[in-house]
Formats: sequence, C-alpha cells, structure tokens
Amino acid sequence: MGGRLEIDDLHVNFGQAVILQGVTLSLDRAPLSLVGRNGMGKSTLCHAIMGMVAAQKGSVTLDGRPLLGLGPSRVARGGIALVPQGRRMFPSLSVHEHLLLVAGRTKGAWTVERVYETFPRLAERRRNGGNQLSGGEQQMLAISRALLMNPRIVIMDEPSEGLAPVIVDHLIETLRAIAAEGMGVLLVEQNMRVATSVSDQVAIMVTGQIAATMPARDLEADRDAQRRYLGVSHGH
Repeated sequence: MGGRLEIDDLHVNFGQAVILQGVTLSLDRAPLSLVGRNGMGKSTLCHAIMGMVAAQKGSVTLDGRPLLGLGPSRVARGGIALVPQGRRMFPSLSVHEHLLLVAGRTKGAWTVERVYETFPRLAERRRNGGNQLSGGEQQMLAISRALLMNPRIVIMDEPSEGLAPVIVDHLIETLRAIAAEGMGVLLVEQNMRVATSVSDQVAIMVTGQIAATMPARDLEADRDAQRRYLGVSHGH
C-alpha cells in the first residue's frame, strides 16, 4: 500500500495564462497537505497529476513510473484516485449504484460493505439518488468511490468545502485512519484546521509555485505566515 509520488518542475499553461510554474513536491508514506488561497493552481495540480490537463514541462512519477501523458483512466489504474472538488454525483443513480460502478475492479481492503461500516449514513441512504443527498453525504460518497479503487494514493481536492463542523470532524478522523493504514494522502485544503489535523507537513502554494513547506504545528503557531500565504489571521 502507499507509494512515492514525485512531482518535479511541473509547468502547466492554459493558452497565455501560466498556472503552474515549476512545482516540485514529493509524497511518501506520510500524508501531505497542500494549502493556498483560491486561484493559486491547487486544483490544476491535482488535474495534471491525474492526466486531466496537459503539462508543458516537468515530470510526475509514482514509484519511479512516469505518469504524464497516460490519461486519467491509466493514471487511476496505476494507483492514484482523485476526489474532485464539487463531488460530481450522478443525480439519477442511487448511493448503492454509485458504489457498484467502481466496486470490485481492484482487490484490496475497501469493499462496499466496509464503506457502509465506515459511513453508516450512506448505508441508511443507499437507495437515495445523488441529488437527494446533503453536501456531507455527497462528500462521503465521493470519498467512498475513490477508496473502492483501493488506490495507493488518494488525492482529495477541498473535501471539507461547504460541510458542517461535525461532518468535518468525521472527515478528519476518516482521513487519519486511511493514512494510518498506509494509503498515501495528498490533501488539498483551504481549511487550516483540516490541513494541519491530517498531515504533519504542509506545503503552501502561491501563484503556481510551492512557496514553503513546513511542519503543521509551525504553521498553526505562525499567524504571520497564515496571513501572508492564506489570508487568514487565525487557524479557523
């Protein structure tokens, strides 16, 4: 389980717009959080890793195997799953049908039964359609779909967005448990509390570059860095 994800000097442009300017980042056994304000390139980095957008320069490897140019389905089969920002449910499919779409494709610890044990609310709502779920339930379902791929690394793009605090607490517990089992976790977040609760190391993205990587507890204690990089004056 787990794997070593290496991103080296990654550049992504959309036409004349430069989005990523030489991002270098590595993820090994310990979870890593990536924080930054809106529009800094965090989601573009997720999409570039997954092969959803093309990179002009640089490399992305998983355990030394190049991923750039493979396309999303081959990257996913290679062991990386993405929980996209905005959840992306099929309105007409039930919870159970969503899970069956990905269940059984790969062997591993995560099965539909285990999803229902981890997220009892999904078990209660198994016959409900995607459009009948709350934001928290949709996020549980989006995370479950990724886990059922039994990936070596899961990338989560803003998973706490729009969730009630009690749901965020459950999310933090779940991500910690996933990481403790050995699955690699790259957590992209704006919520400081989530980012620093899940990962001991936090990378900060500013205008398409990694401006700093620091221990989570140092970022929690450094109000000036929070204000400078994230526009917050306290860990909220």
